Amino acid sequence: METLIEQIKQGKVWPFAGGIHPPGQKQQSTSRAIERLELPDKLVVSLKQHIGANGKLIVEKGQSVLKGQALTKPSGNWSVPVHAPTSGVITDICPMPSAHPSALPELSVIIEPDGKDTWCELNPVDDPKALSHDELVDIIHQSGIAGMGGAGFPTYVKADTRKSIEFLIVNAVECEPYITADDMLMREHAHGIIAGIELMQHLLNPTLTIIGIEDNKPEAIAAMQQAAKHNESIIVQTVPTVYPSGGEKQLIKLLTGKEVPSGNIPADIGMLVHNVGTLFAINQAVYEGKPLIERVVTVTGNTIHKQGNVWALLGTEIKHLLDCQGFSPVPQQRVVMGGPMMGFTLPTVRIGIVKTTNCILAPDHQELAEPGDEKACIRCSACADACPASLLPQQLQWFAKSKEYDKLNEHNLFDCIECGACAYVCPSEIPLVQYYRVAKAEIKEQQAEQIKAERARERFEARKERLEREQEERQNRHKRKPATKSSDEKQKVADALARVKPKSDDKDSKSAVAAAIARAKAKKQGAELEPDNSEVAKERAARKEQARKYKEQKALEQSEETVDKDDKKSAVAAAIARAKAKKAAQATEADNATDAEPEAIDDKKAAVAAAIARAKAKKAAQATEADNATDAEPAAVDDKKVAVAAAIARAKAKKAAQATEADNATDAKPAAVDDKKAAVAAAIARAKAKKAAQATEAENATDAEPAAVDDKKAAVAAAIARAKAKKSAKEQAETESATDAEPAAVDDKKAAVAAAVARAKAKKAAKEHAEQQAKNESADTHGTDAHSDDSSTDEPEAQQIDNTPESSEDKKKAAIARAIARAKAKKLQQEGTDKS
Repeated sequence: METLIEQIKQGKVWPFAGGIHPPGQKQQSTSRAIERLELPDKLVVSLKQHIGANGKLIVEKGQSVLKGQALTKPSGNWSVPVHAPTSGVITDICPMPSAHPSALPELSVIIEPDGKDTWCELNPVDDPKALSHDELVDIIHQSGIAGMGGAGFPTYVKADTRKSIEFLIVNAVECEPYITADDMLMREHAHGIIAGIELMQHLLNPTLTIIGIEDNKPEAIAAMQQAAKHNESIIVQTVPTVYPSGGEKQLIKLLTGKEVPSGNIPADIGMLVHNVGTLFAINQAVYEGKPLIERVVTVTGNTIHKQGNVWALLGTEIKHLLDCQGFSPVPQQRVVMGGPMMGFTLPTVRIGIVKTTNCILAPDHQELAEPGDEKACIRCSACADACPASLLPQQLQWFAKSKEYDKLNEHNLFDCIECGACAYVCPSEIPLVQYYRVAKAEIKEQQAEQIKAERARERFEARKERLEREQEERQNRHKRKPATKSSDEKQKVADALARVKPKSDDKDSKSAVAAAIARAKAKKQGAELEPDNSEVAKERAARKEQARKYKEQKALEQSEETVDKDDKKSAVAAAIARAKAKKAAQATEADNATDAEPEAIDDKKAAVAAAIARAKAKKAAQATEADNATDAEPAAVDDKKVAVAAAIARAKAKKAAQATEADNATDAKPAAVDDKKAAVAAAIARAKAKKAAQATEAENATDAEPAAVDDKKAAVAAAIARAKAKKSAKEQAETESATDAEPAAVDDKKAAVAAAVARAKAKKAAKEHAEQQAKNESADTHGTDAHSDDSSTDEPEAQQIDNTPESSEDKKKAAIARAIARAKAKKLQQEGTDKS
């Protein structure tokens, strides 16, 4: 299998993607040899004619300069100097329009030629091989040589690369229409170009040098082959005429078949590309000592009478070139710097020639028509097919219009070489390259701002660290350093320590004995004397007392909350009972007012009223017993809660007694009522008393909370409850008849039995009282003189009564009996309250 070098030597080429075939239009400017122009009236030398930083100005206004004298010196990265193209006087240093599509002002040196064209001192080199690598690179650097193919990259950077270079490629393709500067230079100065190639071979030591020339330049091919025939490492390779085969990456693909990865440079894959004009300038700089002050420029177009190539001094105004070549402008004339594909229209012809200017095109309207209005994209994909970088021009244009810079980077915008092939084939006449140029400029500006911000941050952090370091140094400066002792002083100290050491050993032994004796004495004293812990005991007692007070305070707060709730509920219940009693009294009074008769109530009716009062008192006593029974439950409560519950029960019993007294007072009025109405009133009173007792039971049940107390408190509460129940049962038995008496001193079980017996007797008495009322009603209806004997059994105060009208003495006796009954009921109620 043949190696790559063998394939190259056999003349093999590898095609690249895309490409177009526009008309060449080169024969108009190749019919004449390269001419020299007369000196212009002034030269506008821009300080920025390359990629990289501007040089530092070393001349001033009014200063006389010689031809080839440096106007600036390198400063910064990729900085190269510029030189005076001729001798003369610097009339001004000011911003002037630049050779750029934007024509933004750039600082320029304006020189008025003196016509003498006097050179400064030159330093040619006869034997470059005798110089070191750095010396040759420095000559190239100080000569101000930059890429003359269009990019303007500083040549000394490429010459000083530390990467291994396999192929040195010479770009002599010159594929763009109208431009023939390199073609004519190869025809006339082939030996100088080959000499420059050999200098680069000496610096880079490549394996092979390939000169690529399009097949439409036969004279240049022949001249270069003749000049390079003595050097076997130089090959002149013919490539097809396809635009843009002169692109750096496209030419590498054509000549070697290798592709430069996106975002990389040719040196990354062992390739280095130079233009023929750049190599000729290197030859002049080394062998003749001349800096780069002129170059070959093609002046062409249908409005130029003498189309051809000229040697133009850098800084020569374009107007001077056009005038020298016979310029006949047409209306709305356009002047383009560069070719029709990659060039740009100049806003003014008062712009000076720079190192990258290879063509001035002045076409008429038929030769290069004005572009039409931009139309909508029809998505024909012609631009993508023609793109030599395999990009998507349509997508890039959309992103550029919407300023989506991130997506532009994702779609490799900077791989675009701005060849104009996409715009050339676009049927919608969209100026795609213009969109890309603007987007690139904006992205670069954005990146520059980011770099500027990052550098500002770094400077701030460095300043902060410096200030902190200086502050620390100032603080350390004020600290006193310990005085350094001399060797004699150190020796004296050591001798003193040596003398003291034996004495200290004796003292240590004595001190140990003394310490043992002291410990023994302390131990003996400790055995005899008891430690005094009185203070500790006092503190412990104070802490216990504080804890006890805290518990009491907390219990008091909880009980107060409970009492507030119970008082509110009992007040509501009492209010309801009073309202009902008042309503019943009002109804009774109305009935009494309606039925009032002049006759007085007999003794029988008085006895009935007294019995009703006693029944109400008994009912109140039963309610009190129920409360006591509720209180006597084995619920765990402390002493304070028991006292609170008892107070609540006494208040409720008192309210019930007051309600009973009100009812009794109502019943005891001297109004004349019949037996039937008295029975109704008694039934209403019993119902009210029963309802009040039920409300009291419910509230007492609510009040009983399952608070946890110790066994001792629970036993005390149970004993108190049993005593209260025993006393209540005894007093209830005394108020009843003699037959109802029960033994007073009984245990808990007997007390419960006595309470049950009392309740049964009360129930029986109520039943018999109801039967007696019925008999009385029957006797009143028939006018009989029947007497009620049943009431005398349970009520000793009742007497036999006849139906005769009562006398005043009888009325007085009945009133006394009612008063006695009320007093007894009140006494019973008070005793029940005391028991609770």
